[in-house]
Amino acid sequence: MVARSKVNNPDQYKKYTDSYQAFSKSSAQDPWRAGGKFKILEAGEIPTLRRHRVPSFEKAVACHESPEYLEAAAHRKKDGAAELEIVIVESI
Repeated sequence: MVARSKVNNPDQYKKYTDSYQAFSKSSAQDPWRAGGKFKILEAGEIPTLRRHRVPSFEKAVACHESPEYLEAAAHRKKDGAAELEIVIVESI
């Protein structure tokens, strides 16, 4: 999974990242990591890039659709705390 984010409310966004970190540990996934070198070829600038290793494409989809993730995501969506783009890419 690759995500680009723009944080508009750091305090509210921290609730999301704290909830997500707990969820990712409980589901035996690697935590978010700062991405390496990247260049946005087409799109609006969103400054932070993160990548997350998940064992399979299907598990990445299941993670994103899980009740635990949706609960965590509610924190980032509240009052537009962050703008986020998430892409699942097989075999990065």
